[in-house]
Amino acid sequence: MRDPRRWWILGVLCLSLLVLVVDNTVLNLAIPKLIKDLGASPGDIQWIIDAYVLAYAGLLLTAGSLSDRFGRRRFLIIGLLFFGGASLLAVLSSEPWQLIGSRALMGIGGSLLMPSTLSILMTVFDEEERRKAMAAWSAVAMVGVIAGPTLGGFLLDHYWWGSVFLLNIPIALVAVVAAVALMPETRSAGRTIDPVGVVLSIIGLTSAVYVIIEREWNPVGIAIAVVALGAFVIWERRSEHPMLPLELFRNRNFSGASFSILLMSFGAGAVMLMLTQYLQFVLGYGPMQAGLALLPYAIAATVFNVVGAGLGQKASNRLLISSGLVVMCGGFVVLATTTGYIAVLTALLIMGVGGGLAGPAAYASLMGAIPMEHAGVGSALNDTVQQVGMAMSIAILGSVLAGVFTSAMPADAPEAARESIGGAFKLGIVEPARAAFTDAMHFGSWVGAGFCVAAALLALAVLRPAAPVTAAHTTESAPV
Repeated sequence: MRDPRRWWILGVLCLSLLVLVVDNTVLNLAIPKLIKDLGASPGDIQWIIDAYVLAYAGLLLTAGSLSDRFGRRRFLIIGLLFFGGASLLAVLSSEPWQLIGSRALMGIGGSLLMPSTLSILMTVFDEEERRKAMAAWSAVAMVGVIAGPTLGGFLLDHYWWGSVFLLNIPIALVAVVAAVALMPETRSAGRTIDPVGVVLSIIGLTSAVYVIIEREWNPVGIAIAVVALGAFVIWERRSEHPMLPLELFRNRNFSGASFSILLMSFGAGAVMLMLTQYLQFVLGYGPMQAGLALLPYAIAATVFNVVGAGLGQKASNRLLISSGLVVMCGGFVVLATTTGYIAVLTALLIMGVGGGLAGPAAYASLMGAIPMEHAGVGSALNDTVQQVGMAMSIAILGSVLAGVFTSAMPADAPEAARESIGGAFKLGIVEPARAAFTDAMHFGSWVGAGFCVAAALLALAVLRPAAPVTAAHTTESAPV
Protein backbone atom coordinates (compact mmCIF):
# COMPACT_ATOMS: atom_id res chain seq x y z
CA MET A 1 0.00 0.00 0.00
CA ARG A 2 1.29 3.43 -0.95
CA ASP A 3 2.16 5.76 1.92
CA PRO A 4 -0.27 8.70 1.72
CA ARG A 5 2.49 11.01 2.93
CA ARG A 6 5.00 9.86 0.30
CA TRP A 7 5.16 13.16 -1.60
CA TRP A 8 5.63 15.09 1.65
CA ILE A 9 8.37 12.62 2.55
CA LEU A 10 9.98 13.28 -0.84
CA GLY A 11 9.96 16.98 0.04
CA VAL A 12 11.91 16.27 3.24
CA LEU A 13 14.41 14.12 1.34
CA CYS A 14 14.89 16.84 -1.26
CA LEU A 15 15.39 19.47 1.43
CA SER A 16 18.02 17.24 3.05
CA LEU A 17 19.76 16.81 -0.30
CA LEU A 18 19.60 20.57 -0.84
CA VAL A 19 21.81 21.31 2.16
CA LEU A 20 24.66 19.25 0.68
CA VAL A 21 24.35 20.67 -2.85
CA VAL A 22 24.15 24.28 -1.68
CA ASP A 23 27.29 23.85 0.41
CA ASN A 24 29.40 22.41 -2.40
CA THR A 25 28.33 24.97 -5.01
CA VAL A 26 28.91 27.88 -2.62
CA LEU A 27 32.39 26.65 -1.68
CA ASN A 28 33.60 26.75 -5.29
CA LEU A 29 32.56 30.40 -5.55
CA ALA A 30 34.28 31.25 -2.28
CA ILE A 31 37.74 30.10 -3.45
CA PRO A 32 39.00 33.56 -4.54
CA LYS A 33 37.88 35.09 -1.20
CA LEU A 34 39.46 32.27 0.77
CA ILE A 35 42.74 32.96 -1.02
CA LYS A 36 42.48 36.69 -0.34
CA ASP A 37 40.82 36.99 3.09
CA LEU A 38 41.83 33.79 4.88
CA GLY A 39 45.31 33.69 3.38
CA ALA A 40 44.74 30.20 2.05
CA SER A 41 47.46 28.78 -0.20
CA PRO A 42 46.69 26.58 -3.24
CA GLY A 43 47.47 23.58 -1.02
CA ASP A 44 45.06 24.84 1.63
CA ILE A 45 42.32 25.27 -0.98
CA GLN A 46 42.95 21.73 -2.20
CA TRP A 47 42.53 20.37 1.35
CA ILE A 48 39.50 22.53 2.15
CA ILE A 49 37.84 20.72 -0.74
CA ASP A 50 39.45 17.31 -0.28
CA ALA A 51 39.02 17.01 3.51
CA TYR A 52 35.30 16.84 2.91
CA VAL A 53 35.69 14.30 0.09
CA LEU A 54 38.04 12.13 2.15
CA ALA A 55 35.68 11.84 5.13
CA TYR A 56 32.56 11.62 2.98
CA ALA A 57 33.73 8.93 0.57
CA GLY A 58 35.50 6.90 3.26
CA LEU A 59 32.42 6.54 5.46
CA LEU A 60 29.58 6.33 2.91
CA LEU A 61 29.36 2.54 2.65
CA THR A 62 29.48 2.12 6.40
CA ALA A 63 26.83 4.78 6.95
CA GLY A 64 24.56 3.27 4.30
CA SER A 65 24.89 -0.19 5.81
CA LEU A 66 24.23 1.04 9.35
CA SER A 67 21.19 3.02 8.19
CA ASP A 68 19.72 -0.17 6.70
CA ARG A 69 20.10 -1.85 10.09
CA PHE A 70 19.30 0.89 12.61
CA GLY A 71 16.93 3.14 10.67
CA ARG A 72 17.26 5.36 7.64
CA ARG A 73 15.31 8.27 9.11
CA ARG A 74 17.46 8.12 12.24
CA PHE A 75 20.67 8.44 10.24
CA LEU A 76 19.15 11.19 8.09
CA ILE A 77 18.43 13.26 11.22
CA ILE A 78 21.82 12.53 12.83
CA GLY A 79 23.56 13.49 9.61
CA LEU A 80 21.64 16.76 9.32
CA LEU A 81 22.47 17.73 12.92
CA PHE A 82 26.11 16.80 12.48
CA PHE A 83 26.38 18.70 9.20
CA GLY A 84 24.72 21.80 10.64
CA GLY A 85 26.97 21.78 13.70
CA ALA A 86 30.11 21.41 11.59
CA SER A 87 28.92 24.29 9.41
CA LEU A 88 28.77 26.48 12.52
CA LEU A 89 32.38 25.56 13.28
CA ALA A 90 33.31 26.51 9.72
CA VAL A 91 31.71 29.92 10.21
CA LEU A 92 33.88 30.48 13.28
CA SER A 93 37.14 29.41 11.60
CA SER A 94 39.92 32.00 11.49
CA GLU A 95 42.75 29.88 10.08
CA PRO A 96 42.89 27.58 7.02
CA TRP A 97 43.58 24.52 9.20
CA GLN A 98 40.44 25.20 11.23
CA LEU A 99 38.33 25.35 8.08
CA ILE A 100 39.94 22.14 6.82
CA GLY A 101 38.94 20.41 10.08
CA SER A 102 35.40 21.77 9.89
CA ARG A 103 35.09 20.54 6.31
CA ALA A 104 36.19 17.06 7.39
CA LEU A 105 33.44 17.05 10.06
CA MET A 106 30.96 18.22 7.44
CA GLY A 107 32.03 15.26 5.31
CA ILE A 108 31.19 12.90 8.17
CA GLY A 109 27.76 14.50 8.50
CA GLY A 110 27.22 14.27 4.76
CA SER A 111 28.13 10.58 4.73
CA LEU A 112 25.49 9.88 7.42
CA LEU A 113 22.87 11.96 5.61
CA MET A 114 23.26 11.26 1.92
CA PRO A 115 22.58 7.48 1.62
CA SER A 116 19.25 7.86 3.43
CA THR A 117 17.89 10.41 0.94
CA LEU A 118 17.85 7.92 -1.94
CA SER A 119 17.26 4.72 0.06
CA ILE A 120 14.16 6.15 1.77
CA LEU A 121 12.89 7.24 -1.64
CA MET A 122 13.36 3.68 -2.91
CA THR A 123 11.41 2.18 -0.01
CA VAL A 124 8.57 4.72 0.04
CA PHE A 125 7.77 4.80 -3.68
CA ASP A 126 6.72 1.79 -5.72
CA GLU A 127 8.04 0.93 -9.18
CA GLU A 128 5.32 2.91 -10.97
CA GLU A 129 6.14 6.23 -9.27
CA ARG A 130 9.81 5.75 -8.49
CA ARG A 131 11.19 7.30 -11.69
CA LYS A 132 9.15 10.47 -11.16
CA ALA A 133 10.39 10.68 -7.59
CA MET A 134 13.98 10.20 -8.73
CA ALA A 135 13.54 12.93 -11.33
CA ALA A 136 12.33 15.29 -8.60
CA TRP A 137 15.26 14.24 -6.37
CA SER A 138 17.69 14.95 -9.23
CA ALA A 139 15.97 18.23 -10.09
CA VAL A 140 16.39 19.49 -6.53
CA ALA A 141 20.13 19.03 -6.93
CA MET A 142 19.83 21.49 -9.80
CA VAL A 143 17.79 23.86 -7.64
CA GLY A 144 20.70 23.74 -5.23
CA VAL A 145 23.00 24.71 -8.08
CA ILE A 146 20.75 27.76 -8.57
CA ALA A 147 20.21 28.64 -4.91
CA GLY A 148 23.78 28.02 -3.77
CA PRO A 149 25.63 30.34 -6.15
CA THR A 150 22.91 33.00 -6.09
CA LEU A 151 22.55 33.23 -2.31
CA GLY A 152 26.22 32.52 -1.79
CA GLY A 153 27.22 35.12 -4.33
CA PHE A 154 25.06 37.71 -2.57
CA LEU A 155 26.70 36.87 0.77
CA LEU A 156 30.20 36.94 -0.70
CA ASP A 157 29.52 40.33 -2.30
CA HIS A 158 28.25 41.86 0.96
CA TYR A 159 29.79 39.89 3.84
CA TRP A 160 32.87 37.86 4.76
CA TRP A 161 33.62 34.41 3.33
CA GLY A 162 32.38 32.55 6.43
CA SER A 163 28.83 33.76 5.84
CA VAL A 164 28.37 31.20 3.05
CA PHE A 165 28.36 28.36 5.58
CA LEU A 166 25.51 30.02 7.46
CA LEU A 167 23.22 28.85 4.63
CA ASN A 168 23.56 25.24 5.77
CA ILE A 169 22.33 25.78 9.32
CA PRO A 170 18.70 26.92 8.80
CA ILE A 171 18.18 24.43 5.94
CA ALA A 172 19.43 21.57 8.14
CA LEU A 173 17.22 22.60 11.06
CA VAL A 174 14.09 22.86 8.91
CA ALA A 175 14.82 19.45 7.38
CA VAL A 176 15.24 17.88 10.84
CA VAL A 177 11.89 19.25 12.06
CA ALA A 178 10.16 18.08 8.87
CA ALA A 179 11.71 14.61 9.10
CA VAL A 180 10.54 14.17 12.69
CA ALA A 181 7.04 15.39 11.88
CA LEU A 182 6.41 13.60 8.57
CA MET A 183 8.70 10.68 7.92
CA PRO A 184 8.19 7.07 9.03
CA GLU A 185 11.19 5.02 10.08
CA THR A 186 12.33 2.29 7.66
CA ARG A 187 14.89 -0.42 8.23
CA SER A 188 15.70 -3.86 6.80
CA ALA A 189 14.15 -6.90 8.42
CA GLY A 190 16.75 -9.21 9.96
CA ARG A 191 19.74 -7.19 8.76
CA THR A 192 22.88 -7.85 10.83
CA ILE A 193 26.03 -5.76 11.24
CA ASP A 194 29.25 -6.84 9.50
CA PRO A 195 31.91 -5.30 11.82
CA VAL A 196 34.88 -6.71 9.90
CA GLY A 197 33.46 -5.36 6.64
CA VAL A 198 32.87 -1.97 8.29
CA VAL A 199 36.48 -1.66 9.49
CA LEU A 200 38.01 -2.88 6.22
CA SER A 201 35.81 -0.61 4.09
CA ILE A 202 36.67 2.49 6.14
CA ILE A 203 40.41 1.76 6.05
CA GLY A 204 40.38 0.79 2.38
CA LEU A 205 38.24 3.62 1.03
CA THR A 206 39.81 6.33 3.19
CA SER A 207 43.36 5.29 2.29
CA ALA A 208 42.46 4.92 -1.40
CA VAL A 209 40.88 8.37 -1.58
CA TYR A 210 43.83 9.81 0.39
CA VAL A 211 46.31 8.37 -2.10
CA ILE A 212 44.29 9.84 -4.95
CA ILE A 213 43.98 13.34 -3.54
CA GLU A 214 47.55 13.46 -2.15
CA ARG A 215 48.83 12.85 -5.71
CA GLU A 216 52.28 11.78 -4.55
CA TRP A 217 51.46 8.04 -4.87
CA ASN A 218 52.86 7.17 -1.47
CA PRO A 219 53.78 3.45 -1.59
CA VAL A 220 52.69 2.91 2.03
CA GLY A 221 49.29 4.46 1.36
CA ILE A 222 48.88 2.44 -1.83
CA ALA A 223 49.80 -0.77 0.01
CA ILE A 224 47.29 -0.07 2.80
CA ALA A 225 44.54 0.68 0.28
CA VAL A 226 45.23 -2.42 -1.82
CA VAL A 227 45.50 -4.77 1.18
CA ALA A 228 42.42 -3.37 2.95
CA LEU A 229 40.21 -3.32 -0.14
CA GLY A 230 41.44 -6.76 -1.21
CA ALA A 231 40.70 -8.13 2.25
CA PHE A 232 37.29 -6.44 2.13
CA VAL A 233 36.41 -8.19 -1.14
CA ILE A 234 37.57 -11.59 0.16
CA TRP A 235 35.70 -11.14 3.43
CA GLU A 236 32.49 -9.98 1.77
CA ARG A 237 32.51 -12.96 -0.60
CA ARG A 238 32.76 -15.38 2.33
CA SER A 239 30.59 -13.59 4.89
CA GLU A 240 27.12 -14.96 5.59
CA HIS A 241 25.84 -11.42 6.15
CA PRO A 242 28.00 -9.15 3.96
CA MET A 243 27.84 -5.39 4.31
CA LEU A 244 28.07 -5.07 0.51
CA PRO A 245 26.67 -7.98 -1.53
CA LEU A 246 29.28 -8.25 -4.29
CA GLU A 247 26.91 -10.16 -6.53
CA LEU A 248 25.42 -6.76 -7.36
CA PHE A 249 28.35 -6.21 -9.73
CA ARG A 250 27.32 -9.26 -11.72
CA ASN A 251 24.20 -7.35 -12.70
CA ARG A 252 25.06 -5.56 -15.95
CA ASN A 253 22.73 -2.66 -15.25
CA PHE A 254 24.24 -2.01 -11.83
CA SER A 255 27.87 -2.27 -12.92
CA GLY A 256 27.25 -0.50 -16.24
CA ALA A 257 25.52 2.47 -14.59
CA SER A 258 28.14 2.61 -11.82
CA PHE A 259 31.12 2.74 -14.15
CA SER A 260 29.41 5.14 -16.56
CA ILE A 261 28.84 7.53 -13.62
CA LEU A 262 32.48 7.05 -12.55
CA LEU A 263 33.82 7.96 -16.00
CA MET A 264 31.51 10.97 -16.30
CA SER A 265 32.41 12.23 -12.82
CA PHE A 266 36.11 11.90 -13.54
CA GLY A 267 35.87 13.79 -16.82
CA ALA A 268 33.69 16.61 -15.47
CA GLY A 269 34.83 17.18 -11.88
CA ALA A 270 37.98 19.26 -12.29
CA VAL A 271 36.60 21.19 -15.28
CA MET A 272 33.49 22.35 -13.43
CA LEU A 273 35.68 23.44 -10.52
CA MET A 274 37.83 25.44 -12.94
CA LEU A 275 34.76 27.01 -14.53
CA THR A 276 33.83 28.91 -11.37
CA GLN A 277 37.36 30.32 -11.23
CA TYR A 278 37.29 31.10 -14.96
CA LEU A 279 34.19 33.25 -14.51
CA GLN A 280 35.77 35.23 -11.67
CA PHE A 281 39.46 35.41 -12.54
CA VAL A 282 39.36 35.43 -16.34
CA LEU A 283 36.02 37.11 -17.08
CA GLY A 284 36.20 39.35 -14.02
CA TYR A 285 32.79 38.46 -12.57
CA GLY A 286 31.98 39.05 -8.93
CA PRO A 287 30.84 36.07 -6.84
CA MET A 288 27.13 36.81 -7.32
CA GLN A 289 27.59 37.41 -11.05
CA ALA A 290 29.42 34.10 -11.31
CA GLY A 291 26.61 32.35 -9.45
CA LEU A 292 23.97 33.82 -11.74
CA ALA A 293 26.10 32.91 -14.76
CA LEU A 294 25.68 29.23 -13.83
CA LEU A 295 21.87 29.44 -13.83
CA PRO A 296 21.45 28.21 -17.44
CA TYR A 297 22.94 24.84 -16.55
CA ALA A 298 20.65 24.44 -13.56
CA ILE A 299 17.53 25.48 -15.45
CA ALA A 300 18.23 23.24 -18.46
CA ALA A 301 19.06 20.26 -16.24
CA THR A 302 15.93 20.75 -14.13
CA VAL A 303 13.66 20.96 -17.18
CA PHE A 304 15.21 17.92 -18.83
CA ASN A 305 15.11 15.92 -15.62
CA VAL A 306 11.33 16.12 -15.99
CA VAL A 307 11.56 15.40 -19.73
CA GLY A 308 13.89 12.48 -19.10
CA ALA A 309 11.55 11.00 -16.50
CA GLY A 310 8.70 11.13 -19.03
CA LEU A 311 10.82 9.60 -21.79
CA GLY A 312 11.86 6.87 -19.37
CA GLN A 313 8.34 5.46 -19.57
CA LYS A 314 8.94 4.72 -23.27
CA ALA A 315 12.68 4.72 -23.95
CA SER A 316 15.25 2.44 -22.30
CA ASN A 317 17.69 3.60 -19.65
CA ARG A 318 20.46 2.50 -21.98
CA LEU A 319 19.33 4.88 -24.72
CA LEU A 320 18.70 7.81 -22.37
CA ILE A 321 22.02 7.48 -20.56
CA SER A 322 24.12 7.11 -23.71
CA SER A 323 22.34 9.87 -25.62
CA GLY A 324 22.50 12.23 -22.62
CA LEU A 325 26.23 11.63 -22.28
CA VAL A 326 26.79 12.34 -25.98
CA VAL A 327 24.89 15.62 -25.59
CA MET A 328 27.09 16.48 -22.59
CA CYS A 329 30.13 15.77 -24.73
CA GLY A 330 28.88 18.42 -27.16
CA GLY A 331 28.80 20.96 -24.34
CA PHE A 332 32.41 20.20 -23.41
CA VAL A 333 33.46 20.57 -27.05
CA VAL A 334 31.92 24.05 -27.14
CA LEU A 335 33.76 24.93 -23.93
CA ALA A 336 37.01 23.57 -25.40
CA THR A 337 36.91 25.54 -28.64
CA THR A 338 35.63 29.00 -27.69
CA THR A 339 36.07 31.74 -25.10
CA GLY A 340 33.89 34.31 -23.34
CA TYR A 341 30.55 34.02 -21.59
CA ILE A 342 28.46 33.36 -24.72
CA ALA A 343 30.48 30.19 -25.19
CA VAL A 344 30.10 29.30 -21.51
CA LEU A 345 26.35 29.94 -21.71
CA THR A 346 25.98 27.68 -24.75
CA ALA A 347 28.07 24.94 -23.19
CA LEU A 348 26.14 25.07 -19.91
CA LEU A 349 22.79 24.80 -21.68
CA ILE A 350 23.96 21.80 -23.71
CA MET A 351 25.49 20.06 -20.68
CA GLY A 352 22.34 20.74 -18.66
CA VAL A 353 20.20 19.06 -21.31
CA GLY A 354 22.51 16.05 -21.44
CA GLY A 355 22.74 15.72 -17.68
CA GLY A 356 18.98 16.01 -17.32
CA LEU A 357 18.42 13.19 -19.79
CA ALA A 358 21.11 10.88 -18.40
CA GLY A 359 20.73 11.51 -14.65
CA PRO A 360 17.34 9.96 -13.74
CA ALA A 361 17.96 7.04 -16.11
CA ALA A 362 21.35 6.30 -14.54
CA TYR A 363 19.92 6.39 -11.00
CA ALA A 364 16.94 4.26 -12.04
CA SER A 365 19.18 1.69 -13.70
CA LEU A 366 21.57 1.47 -10.77
CA MET A 367 19.05 1.51 -7.93
CA GLY A 368 16.62 -0.74 -9.79
CA ALA A 369 19.19 -3.54 -9.60
CA ILE A 370 19.54 -3.33 -5.81
CA PRO A 371 17.41 -5.49 -3.47
CA MET A 372 15.33 -3.33 -1.15
CA GLU A 373 16.95 -4.73 1.99
CA HIS A 374 20.23 -3.22 0.75
CA ALA A 375 18.79 0.13 -0.33
CA GLY A 376 20.96 2.13 2.06
CA VAL A 377 24.28 0.56 1.16
CA GLY A 378 23.29 0.56 -2.52
CA SER A 379 22.57 4.26 -2.40
CA ALA A 380 25.88 4.76 -0.57
CA LEU A 381 27.72 2.82 -3.26
CA ASN A 382 26.19 5.09 -5.92
CA ASP A 383 27.40 8.14 -4.00
CA THR A 384 30.82 6.57 -3.39
CA VAL A 385 31.33 5.99 -7.10
CA GLN A 386 30.56 9.64 -7.82
CA GLN A 387 32.77 10.92 -5.00
CA VAL A 388 35.71 8.72 -5.99
CA GLY A 389 35.33 9.91 -9.58
CA MET A 390 35.27 13.54 -8.42
CA ALA A 391 38.24 13.02 -6.10
CA MET A 392 40.24 11.35 -8.87
CA SER A 393 39.32 14.17 -11.23
CA ILE A 394 40.32 16.94 -8.83
CA ALA A 395 43.55 15.14 -7.88
CA ILE A 396 44.74 13.59 -11.15
CA LEU A 397 43.13 15.76 -13.79
CA GLY A 398 43.53 18.80 -11.53
CA SER A 399 47.30 18.17 -11.43
CA VAL A 400 47.41 17.83 -15.20
CA LEU A 401 45.50 21.08 -15.67
CA ALA A 402 47.77 22.82 -13.15
CA GLY A 403 50.70 21.59 -15.23
CA VAL A 404 49.13 23.01 -18.39
CA PHE A 405 48.66 26.34 -16.62
CA THR A 406 52.29 26.36 -15.43
CA SER A 407 53.68 25.50 -18.85
CA ALA A 408 51.55 28.20 -20.51
CA MET A 409 52.80 30.91 -18.14
CA PRO A 410 55.92 32.93 -19.08
CA ALA A 411 59.06 31.03 -18.13
CA ASP A 412 60.48 34.05 -16.31
CA ALA A 413 57.39 34.52 -14.10
CA PRO A 414 57.87 33.99 -10.33
CA GLU A 415 57.22 30.50 -9.03
CA ALA A 416 54.14 31.60 -7.07
CA ALA A 417 52.62 33.06 -10.24
CA ARG A 418 53.26 29.84 -12.17
CA GLU A 419 51.58 27.69 -9.51
CA SER A 420 48.07 29.15 -9.63
CA ILE A 421 46.05 31.97 -11.13
CA GLY A 422 45.33 33.31 -7.64
CA GLY A 423 49.07 33.57 -6.98
CA ALA A 424 49.62 35.29 -10.33
CA PHE A 425 46.90 37.85 -9.60
CA LYS A 426 48.46 38.63 -6.21
CA LEU A 427 51.72 39.48 -8.00
CA GLY A 428 49.98 41.58 -10.64
CA ILE A 429 50.65 39.15 -13.52
CA VAL A 430 47.09 39.26 -14.79
CA GLU A 431 46.85 38.93 -18.57
CA PRO A 432 49.36 36.07 -18.98
CA ALA A 433 47.61 34.24 -16.15
CA ARG A 434 44.21 34.66 -17.80
CA ALA A 435 45.53 33.31 -21.09
CA ALA A 436 47.25 30.36 -19.38
CA PHE A 437 44.16 29.51 -17.34
CA THR A 438 42.01 29.59 -20.49
CA ASP A 439 44.42 27.17 -22.18
CA ALA A 440 44.19 24.85 -19.19
CA MET A 441 40.39 24.93 -19.18
CA HIS A 442 40.27 24.22 -22.93
CA PHE A 443 42.50 21.20 -22.43
CA GLY A 444 40.40 19.98 -19.51
CA SER A 445 37.22 20.38 -21.53
CA TRP A 446 38.60 18.09 -24.24
CA VAL A 447 39.32 15.54 -21.52
CA GLY A 448 35.77 15.92 -20.21
CA ALA A 449 34.38 15.38 -23.70
CA GLY A 450 36.46 12.23 -24.12
CA PHE A 451 35.29 10.72 -20.86
CA CYS A 452 31.64 11.47 -21.71
CA VAL A 453 32.05 9.54 -24.96
CA ALA A 454 33.73 6.66 -23.11
CA ALA A 455 30.88 6.58 -20.57
CA ALA A 456 28.28 6.61 -23.38
CA LEU A 457 29.99 3.70 -25.18
CA LEU A 458 30.17 1.76 -21.92
CA ALA A 459 26.45 2.29 -21.28
CA LEU A 460 25.61 1.13 -24.81
CA ALA A 461 27.77 -1.97 -24.48
CA VAL A 462 26.79 -3.09 -20.99
CA LEU A 463 23.28 -1.94 -20.04
CA ARG A 464 20.29 -4.17 -20.79
CA PRO A 465 16.51 -3.82 -20.29
CA ALA A 466 15.57 -4.29 -16.65
CA ALA A 467 13.92 -7.55 -15.66
CA PRO A 468 10.27 -7.35 -14.55
CA VAL A 469 9.90 -6.68 -10.84
CA THR A 470 8.37 -9.72 -9.11
CA ALA A 471 9.52 -9.37 -5.53
CA ALA A 472 7.70 -7.30 -2.98
CA HIS A 473 9.40 -4.84 -0.69
CA THR A 474 11.45 -6.53 1.99
CA THR A 475 11.77 -3.64 4.38
CA GLU A 476 9.85 -3.08 7.57
CA SER A 477 8.42 0.34 8.25
CA ALA A 478 7.49 1.76 11.60
CA PRO A 479 5.32 4.88 11.56
CA VAL A 480 6.43 7.89 13.52
